[in-house]
Amino acid sequence: MPRDTAIPLNSLGFAKPPSETRVVVAMSGGVDSSVVAAMLADEGYDVVGVTLQLYDHGAALAKKGACCAGLDIHDARRVAETMGFPHYVLDYENIFKDAVIDEFADSYLGGATPVPCIRCNERVKFKDLLETARDLDADCMATGHYIQRKMGPEGAELHSAADTARDQSYFLFSTTPEQLDFLRFPLGHLTSKSETRALAAKYDLSVADKPDSQDICFVPNGDYASVIRKLRPEAAAPGEIVHADGRVLGAHDGVVNYTIGQRRGLGIGGLAEPLYVVKLDPESKQVIVGPKDMLATRTVPVREINWLGDAPFTSRDTWPLAVKVRSTRPPTDAILRPTSATEATVELITPEEGVSPGQACVFYDPDSSRIYGGGWIHKG
Repeated sequence: MPRDTAIPLNSLGFAKPPSETRVVVAMSGGVDSSVVAAMLADEGYDVVGVTLQLYDHGAALAKKGACCAGLDIHDARRVAETMGFPHYVLDYENIFKDAVIDEFADSYLGGATPVPCIRCNERVKFKDLLETARDLDADCMATGHYIQRKMGPEGAELHSAADTARDQSYFLFSTTPEQLDFLRFPLGHLTSKSETRALAAKYDLSVADKPDSQDICFVPNGDYASVIRKLRPEAAAPGEIVHADGRVLGAHDGVVNYTIGQRRGLGIGGLAEPLYVVKLDPESKQVIVGPKDMLATRTVPVREINWLGDAPFTSRDTWPLAVKVRSTRPPTDAILRPTSATEATVELITPEEGVSPGQACVFYDPDSSRIYGGGWIHKG
């Protein structure tokens, strides 16, 4: 029977009262997802909080500033108790290791610079957790991400957050149209983090003043190399630091200790010109360095593209868009040339420095806040 179109949509977009709308909230234990859960519970929604245990609690409890650690699970539970909704902890440790951590280690060993937070959203939170939400008969799943979901003429669209300083679109480009139909991002319209903390104080949440997480959750203190060495001991194999012109300049204790664009800590002082890491060659165990101008890249090969445009990606020979090749950089004008439904060559109008395989290339509408998806940068 057709739904009565006279019934107004609730704040999550459903034509029924909040009390009849079940929403699973992915709760990391931080202030953002806690505010989402509290706000929806306050509005009368049938809220179910879910927190994922992603790795060993023993390591997590010894580490501050990371999501989904033992303390964070405790914080999420306290928020649920305060607001009076059920909360569950799901053991996703094996899934997380197979889908995220192992690839992170292997990518570094291959000379790439991976972004595990994207893979976690793609393969764990927006895949397995989303299916769990469906199994719980939820109408939708809400998260604390700073990004916006807007309805367009062809359906749900992904848009940058109103607060550009906190926009997380770079980490969510792989969200599929089907996932976007089910997801909600209640914080995306806020213009500052102070608004979120004010809401946390309004609901008297214990996490109101909790610091934001800074590191990748399974990487203590941002020390990627130590994690890789633990997972893949062969990553510490020594090798040579070689100038792009072939000169051997020194030795290193593992390619995993270097990233494209790195200048400091190379251990090759005393040279007349400043040198940067321009290439990593794990097979030969070489770190190749050169002058800064060698870092400038104009052509970027991209694959595993997730396209969020209304027309098929291959329906045009070129797409004039803006792209981000690193999370910390603003979008820059580019031309996308599809080579298949999931691959393309991206031509940057202004060359960028430090473009690295393993990073994401995210597509933006240069004239609006809409995100058209993105893909993964690979070696050409």
